[in-house]
Amino acid sequence: MLEFAGFLPILLLVGLAAIQLGLVGYAANQAGSGARAAARAASQGDSGEAAGAAAMDGGLTSSIGVSQGGATTTATVEVQVPTLLPFVDTDWSVTKEATMPNDDDAADAADAD
Repeated sequence: MLEFAGFLPILLLVGLAAIQLGLVGYAANQAGSGARAAARAASQGDSGEAAGAAAMDGGLTSSIGVSQGGATTTATVEVQVPTLLPFVDTDWSVTKEATMPNDDDAADAADAD
């Protein structure tokens, strides 16, 4: 019983570290989804920032940037990783980028303006 009581804090720490690693993966997945949605919407002439934010979990802190150049649109999304462990630095973030070809109709409409 005494050995288990001594090992329990280590076991809990390993379990919390595994959950924290899962949160990093979750943040990376959400950043990738937001970047793809933002790039897709912006390449079709819609608001990329709104589409990227709608594609991600609303509880995550994120920033979305969209840039158009030539025949492609690139969206960059940075998501703050939620932290579970109290002694871990909270400045972790994950950045994902997605590039989509511009829609010909959207490009023609922009050229007409």
